[in-house]
Amino acid sequence: MSRSLLSLLLALSVGPWMTAAVAADSPTGPSLGLQTWTCRNMTFDEVVSFAVKHGIRNLQLIGSHLDPMAPREETLRKKAILEKHGLVAYTFGVAGTSLDKEKNRRLFEFARLMGIKLIVVEPRDLAEWDNLEQLVKEYDIRLAIHNHGTGTVYGDPATVRAVLAARDPRIGVCLDVGWITAAGFDAAEVFRSYGGRVYDMHFKDKTREVVDGKVVAIDTEIGRGHANYDGLFAEIRRSGWSGVMAIETDSKAFASDPNRLVAEAKTYFATKTAR
Repeated sequence: MSRSLLSLLLALSVGPWMTAAVAADSPTGPSLGLQTWTCRNMTFDEVVSFAVKHGIRNLQLIGSHLDPMAPREETLRKKAILEKHGLVAYTFGVAGTSLDKEKNRRLFEFARLMGIKLIVVEPRDLAEWDNLEQLVKEYDIRLAIHNHGTGTVYGDPATVRAVLAARDPRIGVCLDVGWITAAGFDAAEVFRSYGGRVYDMHFKDKTREVVDGKVVAIDTEIGRGHANYDGLFAEIRRSGWSGVMAIETDSKAFASDPNRLVAEAKTYFATKTAR
């Protein structure tokens, strides 16, 4: 039976309200989001207007737009603004963490207040994972390990896999496609190697260029760099992954006016996810 025929029979038998409920609970593939580092030159209110303009609902906010250490009243004020405009702070990051469990607890309390169920982190000290794992279990809020490039703590996927193997399954990965590519890895192969523990992605692209005898990473429009997006989207379809791919750039030039970058990223995403 075709999917369209099944949907019609559901609508006739249980009514439109149940059809909507079934659709809402069904995996629909990846969603597009915005990492607000892309809009780092904007205020919180300008980011809200930008997201509305581009029709992007899912936001991953940075500290200058939503401070986890801000007073409760300020956090609730911003949450209300997001809700008013139909936007969702689905996660926050990259969030700073430390060996101080009670300081980290404030981050989890903030997430609970916002209704955030996933926090993106990049602990500098691997010993931090002991208290972070305890907080994950206490709050039932997931953590996603973000990677930067070569020479950083999680620049090698083997390090990430070692953390995943030793920790609660609610600890997973925020796969930064641009940086994993810049580090010389294939994004599709890395995604597959994490065995279902990728909870978020930074939708970004970079080229690897040799400058003065050194390999450097240069941001480019998504789909025009060296990231293996054909393979990655094939893995996404194969696995049924349904997380958020948040548009992001490290480029100062793109960040000065991210409108074209984001518009082109939306088109590219739509092309890759068309069924």
